[in-house]
Amino acid sequence: MEIWVKGAWALLALVHLSPPAAAFSTGVVRQLYGVSPEGDLGVLLAHRGALFLAILAACLCAILDPSARRALSLVVSISVTEFLILFVRAGAPVGPLRTIAIIDAIALVPLFLVAVSAWRAS
Repeated sequence: MEIWVKGAWALLALVHLSPPAAAFSTGVVRQLYGVSPEGDLGVLLAHRGALFLAILAACLCAILDPSARRALSLVVSISVTEFLILFVRAGAPVGPLRTIAIIDAIALVPLFLVAVSAWRAS
């Protein structure tokens, strides 16, 4: 079972691999989100990239430290599910956000596995 859990954490890390690039590259903000990297929105999206770097780090830490998995499963769950809720609330718009929503929806499967595993652990 442990190999499946580590694999699921690795998949979650993979899902969160590209957004951190927005913190370091203005071109990534335009490519991932379809907006200009200049101005307030560009700054917020670059900051979002930094926060996703933290999510990525959490997923990698969970692979290495099973004792941290409960807390880290909460962090990743909040990130993934809240985006999906906001996306639906916005009317499920077509465009770059839809791609992100599809990826996050797929991520619910490994997220469920890691969360169940973490919270069932003794």
